[in-house]
Formats: sequence, structure tokens, C-alpha cells
Amino acid sequence: MAGTPTMYPTVLYRDAQAAIGQLTEAFGFTVGAKYEGEDGMVLHAELSYGNGAVMLGSKGRGGIFDEAMSEAGPIGVYVVVEDTDAHFRRAEAAGVEILMPPTDQDHGSRDYMARDGEGNVWSFGTYAPGAAG
Repeated sequence: MAGTPTMYPTVLYRDAQAAIGQLTEAFGFTVGAKYEGEDGMVLHAELSYGNGAVMLGSKGRGGIFDEAMSEAGPIGVYVVVEDTDAHFRRAEAAGVEILMPPTDQDHGSRDYMARDGEGNVWSFGTYAPGAAG
């Protein structure tokens, strides 16, 4: 299991196809798996960045998780990147809503913050919890 994430943020989208497009184009995620229903609805998808991953799917497909998440608000996810400024430029060029440009933090990280098309907040920066240094 070395190198395999053991924790996955899980997000449901009204338009999961559009979310996958934005996460790959603007933020550089890679689609590892995508399962669709006959109508094209995303039942489950796994996107990775570095050694982390997020699982996502479509809202409104029924089931316990969909029901439990029905009133959930936006979520926030932090992703460690090597070059915050280059990552920011890619997202900005793709037209993502930027909430905070690259900013040096008191704890030594350089971060920026963006909002995806459905209101989820994605932070990208150099802070790696638990990393030496």
C-alpha cells in the first residue's frame, strides 16, 4: 500500500462532467477512473494529483451517500504543489475564480486559493503536513 493514499476527499457535483474538465484543465489533476451511467451521469470518478487523490460523482443519483450529502455545503481541499506560482498561472489562464493570489504564509508555505464552478474551495501550496523541514 506504499504510495497509495489512505484518505480521499469525496465531492458530489451537480455537473460532475464539467467539474472533471475544470479539475484536469485548470488544476492539472489526472483522471484515474471514471464510471458513467447510460445517460452519461458520472457515478464515480477518481482524480489524482501527485500522490493524493479525490473521489467525485454526480449529485441526484440516489443512495445513502447522495442523501447524506444533499444539504452539504462546499468543501475545502488543500493540495501540495511544487511551484505555487506556476500552478496559479495555469488556473488563472483557465478562468478559475481566484480567491487569494499566491501569498507567503507565516508558517513558511506559499499558497493560493481558488473556487471551482460549484463553490468548492481548493487551496494549493507548498505546505506538506508531516514533511521534515
